[in-house]
Amino acid sequence: MSHTLEWKTRLHLFEEDGTTKAHATLDTGTTTLTGHGAAHRNPADPDVPEIGDELAAGRALRDLGQQLLDIAQRDVEGVGARSGPGTGPVLGWSL
Repeated sequence: MSHTLEWKTRLHLFEEDGTTKAHATLDTGTTTLTGHGAAHRNPADPDVPEIGDELAAGRALRDLGQQLLDIAQRDVEGVGARSGPGTGPVLGWSL
């Protein structure tokens, strides 16, 4: 069984007074998830906005990824499959 899906992501970055915030949104067509991340520049550090953007975006995407993994684990458990350390692959999926 094969299928093709398109999930859309958006990443919004906001910077103010040495703090960069990021919101990563994933729209699966049936669910929308939002990940959040932030980066705080030490006042003694040089002002390089790209670094704050990269850190905040990476953290927002990591948050979004963790949410997806958590949902997948609940779904796997919901179909009665094993999950957790030491139980091996779950119906062919390894979490």
